[in-house]
Amino acid sequence: MRQHRLAAAVALVGLVLAGCDSQTSVELKTPAQKASYGIGLNMGKSLAQEGMDDLDSKAVAQGIEDAVGKKEQKLKDEELMEAFAYLQKRAEERMAKVSEESAAAGKKFLEENGKREGVTTTASGLQYEIVKKADGPQPKATDVVTVHYEGKLTDGKVFDSSVERGSPIDLPVNGVIPGWVEGLQLMHVGEKYKLYIPSELAYGAQSPSPAIPANSVLVFDLELLGIKDQAPAQQ
Repeated sequence: MRQHRLAAAVALVGLVLAGCDSQTSVELKTPAQKASYGIGLNMGKSLAQEGMDDLDSKAVAQGIEDAVGKKEQKLKDEELMEAFAYLQKRAEERMAKVSEESAAAGKKFLEENGKREGVTTTASGLQYEIVKKADGPQPKATDVVTVHYEGKLTDGKVFDSSVERGSPIDLPVNGVIPGWVEGLQLMHVGEKYKLYIPSELAYGAQSPSPAIPANSVLVFDLELLGIKDQAPAQQ
């Protein structure tokens, strides 16, 4: 299926590139022109993530021109399928290498982080430190809680943040990644924790988005603001 997505991405980029070369200025005034640019931009990013940094834009444009002009194609279908198979294999090898490197880096990070004063490691491998203590109630797995959070990779790159959006979120405790399920039930309302979540308690070998590589250790600044339908703790 990834091979078909790759072929479709190449075709879409070709639609944008067809009829113009790198020296041609493109107008981006109408909604259609802006959308066309957006398609090319998004597909270019997708191809770059697939390891297609050597894409020949002129060859892509030539393919589109031949198809639109109903000219005889310059390569046989068998040759094209062979080329796509090569690119697919290369992309898979590249992702496997990135995944292995991420797993090794994550393991090393957790080993060093667990030695720091104030960091606790649970039986599951979850690491946390208490940034702000409070005496509020603790949520159960069946509760819905209100939280503020900021998620980062171990290099400090932010991939998601309710703090940046300026709006806390409500979520079911048992409806999130395992590291959050465990971490939330350790917290008291009003507390702030920093969670260091091993990949196996997050997304594992899957990459949920380009911002989170496979086998990534995730770091969350998490504040438990409340438990839904519970009265606030007495002061």
